[in-house]
Amino acid sequence: MFNCRHILSAAIATAFLCAAAAGDEQLTKEDLAKVVKTDAVTVPTPGELMAALNKQGKPNWSSEFRAPIPATFSSRPQIALNLGGLIADGYIAVEAENAQQVKNTGGDIIRLAQTLNVKKDILARVGTITDLARDGQWDALKEEMEETQNEVKQGMEDQNDQELVVLVTIGGWVRGTQAVSSWIADNYTPDAAKLLRQPALVAYMRAKLAKLPAKTLRDPIVATLDARLAAIEKLVSFPKDTAPTADDVKKLRDAAAALEKEISTKE
Repeated sequence: MFNCRHILSAAIATAFLCAAAAGDEQLTKEDLAKVVKTDAVTVPTPGELMAALNKQGKPNWSSEFRAPIPATFSSRPQIALNLGGLIADGYIAVEAENAQQVKNTGGDIIRLAQTLNVKKDILARVGTITDLARDGQWDALKEEMEETQNEVKQGMEDQNDQELVVLVTIGGWVRGTQAVSSWIADNYTPDAAKLLRQPALVAYMRAKLAKLPAKTLRDPIVATLDARLAAIEKLVSFPKDTAPTADDVKKLRDAAAALEKEISTKE
């Protein structure tokens, strides 16, 4: 079960983005105020991407596990991007109903969060996740994963690290999109492929990225992000109600995988 306020807020902000892209400027001041207030929750969680794909069938999420990533990055922006990716890994492990993978990923999340001084905010939450996985309470786990992501972001905001919140969101989206597009590429159907259309969301993330502090934008991994996301934006900008071809899906998978690898490679 997902937080209803989170989904409603995302819908409002996404509607604004779509209207702006179409040149519709008839939004009221109240509409704009709602968008500003809900600005931090407009990007869907990796779990929501996976839930949408689950409606097309039952993906073998175990096939989307990846090898462990380093836990000793020196760059705080790179740590944040990878923390987002690990949270997406947690969603994948939950969807696969693999208790050991959930436990392993939870430990990795704690190790990276510790380097950003937010470990205390999620230690208890990850412990709960491990217990739920051990007991096979998979539906409860999906909600717990969303709360873990919220705890991580709140911990960063409490430390005035708002720029890292943006990067956690981007890292989670990239990893989630890589996993979803990978499965669709290997099990192509037009209906599943339509789920990959997300131009407004990528444009939104690029806009948030552009507003990061100059020091953060100079970080080597962050400096390459906009160009990578611009290429991905083109691949998810196919016409509405039109399915991308199998080759197009493979191009998206490869672009997302290349960016995920760049993010998770230690400098």
